Amino acid sequence: MPALLETADQALPVTRLARQFKLYLDRICNREQDKYVVMRNNEPVAVLLSVEQFEAMVNELEDLRIEAVARERLANFDGKTTISHEEMIKEFKD
Repeated sequence: MPALLETADQALPVTRLARQFKLYLDRICNREQDKYVVMRNNEPVAVLLSVEQFEAMVNELEDLRIEAVARERLANFDGKTTISHEEMIKEFKD
């Protein structure tokens, strides 16, 4: 897992963020900065990302969850309990 802070300029004290929120938000929105790690008492407390980056992370996580479920199902697959596509259509036809 990559470190939360990749470069020193990503660390952003909460007081500076509060005083200059628009500046940092604009930098994120204009892609001048990919993320900020908000620091309070020298500890990370939040991450500021663009909506685009957040959605990409959520989508990737969902893809990984789906893959994990598929792998589990394949590992536990029992060919003796399956039915053909034609049988499925007959069983669930109106």
